Amino acid sequence: MAAERVLSARELNRALLARQLLLDRARTSLPRALERMAGIQAQYAPAMYLGLWSRVVDFHRADLTRALERRSVVQGTLLRATIHLVSAADYWPFAIAVREARRGWWRRVQAQGLTEADLEAPIERLRARLADGPITQAELDDAVGRPPVPAIGLWVDLVRVPPSGTWERRRADRYASAEAWLGPPAIEPAAAQEHLVRRYLHGFGPARPADVAGWAGLPARETQAVLDRLVLRRFRDEAGQLLVDVPRALLPAADTEAPVRFLATWDASLLGHARGKAVLSDELRPAVFSNRNPQSVPTVLVDGAVAATWRYDGDAVRVVPLRRLHRSEATAVDEEAERLTAFHRDG
Repeated sequence: MAAERVLSARELNRALLARQLLLDRARTSLPRALERMAGIQAQYAPAMYLGLWSRVVDFHRADLTRALERRSVVQGTLLRATIHLVSAADYWPFAIAVREARRGWWRRVQAQGLTEADLEAPIERLRARLADGPITQAELDDAVGRPPVPAIGLWVDLVRVPPSGTWERRRADRYASAEAWLGPPAIEPAAAQEHLVRRYLHGFGPARPADVAGWAGLPARETQAVLDRLVLRRFRDEAGQLLVDVPRALLPAADTEAPVRFLATWDASLLGHARGKAVLSDELRPAVFSNRNPQSVPTVLVDGAVAATWRYDGDAVRVVPLRRLHRSEATAVDEEAERLTAFHRDG
């Protein structure tokens, strides 16, 4: 058997940027963009708008709000019990793929003496309330009572529906049954897990098996079993660790130019599962993530790596460099900041 090709950190960086639509903004539909990226974290609603602005040609805030209203994209608690924005077609595969792992975590860590039998009555009350259409957070709490709402969400698939979870109304305070909102699921758990793993590799590969498991929130052994069923390419990183990937996925050259891009809080390109892609150096990681501020701060990529942070102060986007920017880099950052300022003002 031929030795696996070794991919440099720079090659892995460019692969991630290309697959996350950060090398070239994509001219595609929002559902297709989300499928290529494997979704966007959306616990802070504006982050998904900002994430798509950096990745999709001519994106406006109304485009996403309209897609949510038309149900071509949807927000739900999915991977790692975190709210994600995904295409309508990806919702059920993602939800079903991680369902048993999430329930298992609740049984081991969060149940606090409760059993599934204790959930039966609250589940029935909630389903009866949802049968009449979307409900507010207060109505959900009234229907469920005790035990806590997060446990119920492991047995009743809920999505948050507009206008909640939008740029203008950021809190997730209106919910619907996923079956009523999107239709019933039509995929079995094994196929759902294969779908989920392929999505990850298309969006973040090549990757270590542990990275796949960490992103999905699946046990390592279960993830490996899924990988063993798939036809995959194999590589090694510079440390000799095995990387797996889907066939024919993008692998740009190491010297591919990477434009300036602004990322919102919690962008998945910065999280632990993508740590080997050289987007956020260990030296700068404490400036982006800290115990005092568990979510990441918004960041600026220069030449494919975090080089600054940014914030919108109600008037303009302000950039704080984390390293010295060369004149051409500073000019490119300023130009992109002006475009992002216009997006905040006008959508």
